[in-house]
Amino acid sequence: QVQLVESGGGLVQAGGSLRLSCAASGSTFSINTMGWYRQAPGKQRELVATITSGGNTNYADSVKGRFTISRDNAKNTVYLQMDSLKPEDTAVYYCRAGSRYSASAYWGQGTQVTVSS
Repeated sequence: QVQLVESGGGLVQAGGSLRLSCAASGSTFSINTMGWYRQAPGKQRELVATITSGGNTNYADSVKGRFTISRDNAKNTVYLQMDSLKPEDTAVYYCRAGSRYSASAYWGQGTQVTVSS
């Protein structure tokens, strides 16, 4: 089992920045790709960014050039640096860790990000 704990959410004005962190514990040796997803009220959960254990990244078009995902494998932590935030970035942000041995995935509890206009 893997446990994920997110932190760093909050309220920020449009144009501002936030940095989210997600610390993994437990069977961290089983983790392959990690990523961030978000869910706004009334909408489906959507991918924001992912990063493999080797550092390859993937971003949603809506955040390219504004968000940066990074990973510290020694600390089992993934980060999401969010710059030039927009009101439409308001959502609950979830950390996800995929298993390298199965189709299993682990999710954090979510952290609220609110961007005011």
